[in-house]
Amino acid sequence: MKALKEWATVVKALENGNQTIILRKGGILETASGFQVEAKKFVLFPTYEHQDNGSLKSQFFGYLADARESQPEEGYNRITSIAEVVEEHDISSMEKLEQMSQFHIWSDSYIVERMNWMPSKPMKAVFLNVYKISPIKIPVLPDYHGCKSWIELNVNSESGKPVLSDTELQKQLAEFRRIVN
Repeated sequence: MKALKEWATVVKALENGNQTIILRKGGILETASGFQVEAKKFVLFPTYEHQDNGSLKSQFFGYLADARESQPEEGYNRITSIAEVVEEHDISSMEKLEQMSQFHIWSDSYIVERMNWMPSKPMKAVFLNVYKISPIKIPVLPDYHGCKSWIELNVNSESGKPVLSDTELQKQLAEFRRIVN
């Protein structure tokens, strides 16, 4: 099954319903193509590099502390959620990104930094429906390393329990669509 590498802090926010979108331009190894959604349903693969409080809104600093304290043992990772793409849009407007602040935990300065990286490429805004699953402990293989967004895991998982109710998901999706359209 495909897995999206994402900060452990963001995975916690997605699993707690404090975040419903991801904003991506791609990893260093994806500069030519930019970020592309490679699967409509995928597991979230928590990563522990490149995270710091300066990249987060202050009310979510606790997620970073939790992520650092609950890292899996060396050589392993723990998969605890599946995400399903509901909708995706390319965003080139800083104004639209600012309006999306309610959907993520990243700081304004981090969003500006990401927009300024590869400025000719738009930011991909992907609205997700996230499901909590029973934890799966997996060995971290050499293929999983590096600045790439997608990896292939030998993981099959049940559908899990949705983080947001259908009513809350539809409410947030309607607001997301109002911003992007």
